[in-house]
Amino acid sequence: MLRLSVLCAIAAVTVAASSQEILRTQWEAFKTTHKKTYQSHMEELLRFKIFTENSLIIAKHNAKYAKGLVSYKLGMNQFGDLLAHEFARIFNGHHGTRKTGGSSFLPPANVNDSSLPKVVDWRKKGAVTPVKDQGQCGSCWAFSATGSLEGQHFLKNGELVSLSEQNLVDCSQSFGNNGCEGGLMEDAFKYIKANDGIDTEKSYPYEAVDGECRFKKEDVGATDTGYVEIKAGSEVDLKKAVATVGPISVAIDASHSSFQLYSEGVYDEPECSSEDLDHGVLVVGYGVKGGKKYWLVKNSWAESWGDQGYILMSRDNNNQCGIASQASYPLV
Repeated sequence: MLRLSVLCAIAAVTVAASSQEILRTQWEAFKTTHKKTYQSHMEELLRFKIFTENSLIIAKHNAKYAKGLVSYKLGMNQFGDLLAHEFARIFNGHHGTRKTGGSSFLPPANVNDSSLPKVVDWRKKGAVTPVKDQGQCGSCWAFSATGSLEGQHFLKNGELVSLSEQNLVDCSQSFGNNGCEGGLMEDAFKYIKANDGIDTEKSYPYEAVDGECRFKKEDVGATDTGYVEIKAGSEVDLKKAVATVGPISVAIDASHSSFQLYSEGVYDEPECSSEDLDHGVLVVGYGVKGGKKYWLVKNSWAESWGDQGYILMSRDNNNQCGIASQASYPLV
């Protein structure tokens, strides 16, 4: 009996050592893949500890996914060495509540839910630029705003032009935005209207830091004449807008580790708030997968995050994550 106990103890130690070796190997691969460097040995130890904890979160969640208990998977990505709260502080830059000033969305009179297409994907129509990367700058609001305007400009003029988020970061402070410290899509639309346009991405490339305004009138790629607000909290109206108007700017609650580490499937997070919104993204479609309705959402964290830079977010689920709480689009 004593010998059996000793053998079991040895086996347990061997498994633990093996698991630690695997984690170390994964950690080295993570640092190489995402070009991670740390200022000190102590910081690296801290980041490895967080990486280990996030790896455990992923493993436990995906075990539930394998049993059909949840509708989405998690995966390690470039944010795997960050705690959820510091991740949200760095990358989620939607600040403030909706301001008045936009027109109200009025769906076409002949449009009802039964007449809308079952699936919409504006990428397939050519109205969506490739996924971008905001870097370590809370400029999500700028990417959401440019994405919506890029779509509207394309649908009106037939030309898809990548627009400058850096232009918005550097130049729209007087309209209420605060560069890498956060802002609102509606304030971006106001700036673009008053400024008679926004420069192209090519002429005013993204830098992920606050800088001096370098807008040039001759480099304008698109403009707007105002913006439209969709009824707060109405996923019905949001669906009508996505189907009939194009890509729509929305604000969501993206403060959870499940969002940080999302990989694929229909994201369904019961803890998500419909009021505490901290991240600006772009709804570019909707559909149904595995019997679950979803919104097709473009993020601005590069293609290495999520499903090639996109996430499917639960639709018609009590406005989960506030997907319809602050939806808007520019008029062109």
